[in-house]
Amino acid sequence: MKATCWMGVHRVEVRDVPEPKILNSRDAIVRVTATAICGSDLHLFDGYVPTMEKGDILGHEFMGEVVEVGTAITNLSVGDRVVVPFPIACGGCHPCKRGLFSLCENSNPNAGLAEKAWGSSPAGIFGYSHMLGGYAGGQSEYVRVPFADVGPIKIEDDSLTDEQVLFLSDILPTGYMGAEVCDIQPGDTVAVWGAGPVGQFAVASAYLLGAERVIAIDRFPYRLEMAGDTGAETLNYEEVDVRDALRDLTAGRGPDACIDAVGMEAHHGSGPINAYDKLKQGVRAETERPHALRQAITSCRNGGTVSIMGVYGGVVDKFPIGSLMNRSITVKTGQCHVQRYMRPLLERIQDGDIDPSFVITHRMSLSDAALGYEMFKKKQDDCMKVVLTP
Repeated sequence: MKATCWMGVHRVEVRDVPEPKILNSRDAIVRVTATAICGSDLHLFDGYVPTMEKGDILGHEFMGEVVEVGTAITNLSVGDRVVVPFPIACGGCHPCKRGLFSLCENSNPNAGLAEKAWGSSPAGIFGYSHMLGGYAGGQSEYVRVPFADVGPIKIEDDSLTDEQVLFLSDILPTGYMGAEVCDIQPGDTVAVWGAGPVGQFAVASAYLLGAERVIAIDRFPYRLEMAGDTGAETLNYEEVDVRDALRDLTAGRGPDACIDAVGMEAHHGSGPINAYDKLKQGVRAETERPHALRQAITSCRNGGTVSIMGVYGGVVDKFPIGSLMNRSITVKTGQCHVQRYMRPLLERIQDGDIDPSFVITHRMSLSDAALGYEMFKKKQDDCMKVVLTP
């Protein structure tokens, strides 16, 4: 079968690889009908996530048709149309029973690698390094889905296209969770750093959850325009001082909630702290670019909430802990517990509350995946989201 393989930093290739097989009675094999390139995939593409090996199959946003099931699977049948969540979860461990599916204790066979980096291991993830399980990803023609009795959601409404439901696999629940953990109250103002796909869904979700105002922060006009189409006010951080602008927009108080939808590859800031970050990163003493996160913390109103949905993998310096502590700011974060959100968000789509396909700007064949990565990375042709069809 054809699959998109990581071949080194800034290099992916579509290669012929063996088709997956059932390895466990709770497995299913899915023929992929649609898959997408995620901003998190760029962290692999750029070499920021360790334990990648040449030939690893990429992709954690995918859906398709069930073509084979293990003997223990009773909730899925051959021919079912399913969306598969990116975290792999057993459904029975302590975190899974509490709805914390991205923290599953049984789905990462390489938990020891993650424990060395983070203290404890989260769940395994499709196509996202050997530290997170070494699972083959979904940017392929077929994929093995472990714990298939827990993860995939059946799409029984034939009127819904793949493009309308594909993002239930990751970015729609991630953006929604980013807004939900802010405990938005009527009249609240929410600021979102990053107007990429997750940021777009965070904006839309904040409105769905009752925010009065949402402010999107980015530097690319086409991304800001898309957020504006959703109803957001916009700030281009290359044209204004973001913190001052947010104070002006909120009567000097700051937003009630600030969502970091950027993560480890944020654009560098300016001034001495920018030079400091570049120096530290140059000698690998700091692995992330924390400018957006720092700005979100110091811009948030006293007693507000900072939600971190952008992916971070290592360490940051000059972290404003004094601002957090002295101003009673709450921080909420985590890889999205996708399984918790798939059913209610599917109902939102069916009810017409949101059509997630609005973020798609480019559609390509799986064979063009390398071009898709290049366009997405370099934001060519106003590229927001690439969907690949095997």
